[in-house]
Amino acid sequence: MPMKEVPGLHRTESSTNVIVKEVNSVFRRLLSRYYVDTTMFPTMKHRFTAVYSRDKEYLFDLDTPEFFTPATHSRIVQFILDRTRFTEDKEDDFAFGVERLIAERAYVAAYPLHDGDLRNPGSMRNLLYTEWASVRKCLHYQPLDYIKEYFGVKIGLYFAWLGFYTHMLVPASIVGLLCFIYSCLTLHSDQPSRDICDPNTSIVMCPLCDGLCGYWNLTETCLHARVSYLFDNPSTVFFAMFMSLWAALFLELWKRYSAEITHRWDLTRLDAQEEHPRPQYLARLAHVKRKSVNTVTNTVEPHVPFWKMKFPAIMLSSSVVLLLITIAMVAVLAVVLYRMSVLTALSFYKNPVITSYAMFLTTATAACINLCCIVIFNWMYVWLAEYLTEVELLRTQTEFDDSLTLKIYLLQFVNYYASIFYIAFFKGKFVGYPGKYTRFFTFRQEECGPGGCLMDLCIQLSIIMVGKQAMNSVLEMVFPLFYKWLNTLKVHVGAKEGKKKRKPTSKIFLQWVKDYKLVQWGPRSLFPEYLEMVLQYGFVTIFVAAFPLAPFFALLNNVLEMRLDAKKLLVMYRRPVGQRVRDIGVWYRILDSISKLSVITNGFIIAFTSNFIPRLVYVLTESEDTSLKGFLDHSLSVFNTSQWENPTRMATLNDSVQFCRYPDYREPPSSPNRYKHNIMYWHVLAARLAFVVVFENVVALVMILIRGCIPNTSKKLRDQIRREIYITNEIIIQQEASRACGPCSTEENITRKNAPITETTQRLNRVIQSSLSNSEFDLEVHGSPVSPPPQHSKADLPIV
Repeated sequence: MPMKEVPGLHRTESSTNVIVKEVNSVFRRLLSRYYVDTTMFPTMKHRFTAVYSRDKEYLFDLDTPEFFTPATHSRIVQFILDRTRFTEDKEDDFAFGVERLIAERAYVAAYPLHDGDLRNPGSMRNLLYTEWASVRKCLHYQPLDYIKEYFGVKIGLYFAWLGFYTHMLVPASIVGLLCFIYSCLTLHSDQPSRDICDPNTSIVMCPLCDGLCGYWNLTETCLHARVSYLFDNPSTVFFAMFMSLWAALFLELWKRYSAEITHRWDLTRLDAQEEHPRPQYLARLAHVKRKSVNTVTNTVEPHVPFWKMKFPAIMLSSSVVLLLITIAMVAVLAVVLYRMSVLTALSFYKNPVITSYAMFLTTATAACINLCCIVIFNWMYVWLAEYLTEVELLRTQTEFDDSLTLKIYLLQFVNYYASIFYIAFFKGKFVGYPGKYTRFFTFRQEECGPGGCLMDLCIQLSIIMVGKQAMNSVLEMVFPLFYKWLNTLKVHVGAKEGKKKRKPTSKIFLQWVKDYKLVQWGPRSLFPEYLEMVLQYGFVTIFVAAFPLAPFFALLNNVLEMRLDAKKLLVMYRRPVGQRVRDIGVWYRILDSISKLSVITNGFIIAFTSNFIPRLVYVLTESEDTSLKGFLDHSLSVFNTSQWENPTRMATLNDSVQFCRYPDYREPPSSPNRYKHNIMYWHVLAARLAFVVVFENVVALVMILIRGCIPNTSKKLRDQIRREIYITNEIIIQQEASRACGPCSTEENITRKNAPITETTQRLNRVIQSSLSNSEFDLEVHGSPVSPPPQHSKADLPIV
């Protein structure tokens, strides 16, 4: 509830370095055209609120016409509708709530109205549509205070987080582009790719698969080698380290920025225990006889037996989630086996048409199967996750949403990233050698393409990330349009059936009909928006070593995503009921886990998937002039074609080829330990493991330093919060002391009226009605006046 205006609450002074002020002023002048237009969106006055109490009504400004904001009005009405029983049958524990009545078709919908029409100026909806949701304003700052007032805190925090994340992508995109430009400029100076593209190079390579593939010349992979260097070069290491530190900086700065927003929106004192229990939670526990008193709200609530009800639900939920994760991993393995088996089956056909298109057909059909699995699993995951979360008996809506979010994200993480992890860390790593391939169910394991595994990973990432973002942007607009068309059709059908009845013509009725044509915004409609961005954050951080342009494409997507989401909320959806939350919830913990995982994955991608470590070891141990001359020949082992494990395989190949090469560090055929790993293999393996340890520890140390150097809240904000708490407590103490005196006689009133004002009262007035520096404020708090107390009259006392 909004408290009364107290002048002393709104100003705290803080000293700022002059240089910092000058730098900030320069940036403000440069970005002034992109700031929120204060003529359209005047700066809102800070409203200091507190939990309402009838015993302390003197704290609240009850006479103000805007005591409740429109979002608060909607929350109150929704709260009542969600908990009102509609039957006297006490046996039906779930006979409550407007959602149940809508499900039973007693009502068709329940929603708050939008503020006016989109096309008519003067309404907040039109103002937000023209000045915020317009694509022309995609580079401008967002009017977050007005978004919060219109849609509520939860949606306001989402757009605040999305805007902050998009701003933080700017430096990451610049560094990524610079690394890519460096790769392009140094492309023709890369010695291994120059050796591959040299027409005089005559290195015959061993077949990449059974049956279909034959011997091939290494020069055929010239284009792949060139493109691979763009993503596998020394700048990749720098950029991977930079992005790990960027992730830590992003989270720390978001905590600081979030603290400012939560204070500005009066969410600092919001306690999760103050949130009312979910009506579904109370209905499921209606048969529980044991009750307990909530220590925060001081209300009687059902007591949930842990071992009898809570523990079995948690075990069931955890077991099912692990089972679903395992199924998703098995599906990826099944797609891999499908590719192996189809290639083997097609190898028996000698038709040249089938042979030439075999690899393409296999890859295309496997991708379609993978897509179908993802769609089916997504539907199954959401349904099961909602059921399992309901069984867990979570008390508040915040706890329910956090638990549901964590389950679905874990399942989606495996669903989307499993194939990428396979390519990054398993594909081509355990294939054996031509004389003795390692087989899985009699199938030869997949090897990396001519461009190497990092190239395959880069292609997979770019297609999934860019393609998924483009497809989601289209579907996010198409599906609401389709459902809006269905609702419009329902309205027209209903109008034809009731055309003989008199239609109300009030503006409210017309607005009700217009909004009914829009799509219902459900309680978890914001989840797909967060999920899309967090999955994108995973692509930007976890696998950025394989795709340095990921932050740039993410930035382009998010600049449009903000405005498309805004337009979708204002144009295609009914007005949501505002929800009051303190932060972005479990999403922050997910982002933090992704940031920590990214350090591990990027270290292993650089060490084991790219050629950075083998090149570095060669330069340090084998090269005579610290160059990569001879590295290509050094990284290829030799195989005697007369030693194929399958004699029929030998007959299908060119008999004139006596030796072929393959990428590995093994002894030559003439060695007593032929085809065993040579000493160079162990040197490279040791260097790879050492790099992972050093990389992860250095990055982790810098991340710890970043988190230690950036406080969660600024000094100015801490002083402001201290001041608000102190003044509020002083007002309460003064008013409670006055009430404790009880009614006084007329003589006592006259005596008190003419009595001199005490030093404590004077000090309180100075704190409330003046702006003091931090040192002066501390002196006043501890009872030491900063100057001789001035004389006051009764009119100088605060009116509360």
